Amino acid sequence: VQRIVSGVERGLDAGQFRLFFQPKVNLRLGSVIGAEALIRWEHPDEGLLLPAAFLPWLEASPVGIRLDRWVLGAALDQMSRWQAAGLDIPVSINVSGHHLLAPDFVDHLAAQLIAHPSVAPERLELEILETTAMEDVDQVARVIRACTALGVSFALDDFGTGYSSLTYFRRLPARTLKIDRSFVRDILVDPEDLAIVKGVVALARSFGRQVIAEGVETPEHCGPLLSLGCDCVQGYGIGHPMPAAEFPGWVRTWTAVNG
Repeated sequence: VQRIVSGVERGLDAGQFRLFFQPKVNLRLGSVIGAEALIRWEHPDEGLLLPAAFLPWLEASPVGIRLDRWVLGAALDQMSRWQAAGLDIPVSINVSGHHLLAPDFVDHLAAQLIAHPSVAPERLELEILETTAMEDVDQVARVIRACTALGVSFALDDFGTGYSSLTYFRRLPARTLKIDRSFVRDILVDPEDLAIVKGVVALARSFGRQVIAEGVETPEHCGPLLSLGCDCVQGYGIGHPMPAAEFPGWVRTWTAVNG
């Protein structure tokens, strides 16, 4: 564990981390509605590493918070550059529970927004795991409200995998629910997963929340999701995570074909 932690620290100092961006689309409108920023480590010896290779060992460590803060700054930098080039697109980033509940989280977020004046706070979304939110619902709800006052919105990630209860859900002022890929992946073959997705969409609608399905791995998944009223999706069947330089071209092509 210590080897990974110190490696990440060295990697941050050496500028080895990159953000890739996975598109989110509205199938019904044929429009690109945003991108999720996903971290990659360009390791000098091991090549391009996915988050699973290092993030689990950083939870609750100061280096984990430092990495989260790097992601926030890098995402806002990229949004500024895209905006200057004429692409104004919402971006979501993943925030660990440890970082979210750090005493200076809201202040740091506010300072980053001030440092990127061309980015409207409304274009930034913070994704938190449902299981994280369950750990201290009242505190998480307070942080969400404080960030929402800055203009930033929230999504509950991996929804349905934790111990979702309506009480918790009602108390968390997150604007968007992300249906976990484990349910979405098998909707073509598993009636129970289809029923879960249908239930989450209905729940989101009744609470006035937005909903997006993750893990749309093939174009065939899109029809059933649309028929359930889930218009917004992301996954390999739409677009893989890609370097920032490739994203504007992907948006133009996808919109031209589907818009």
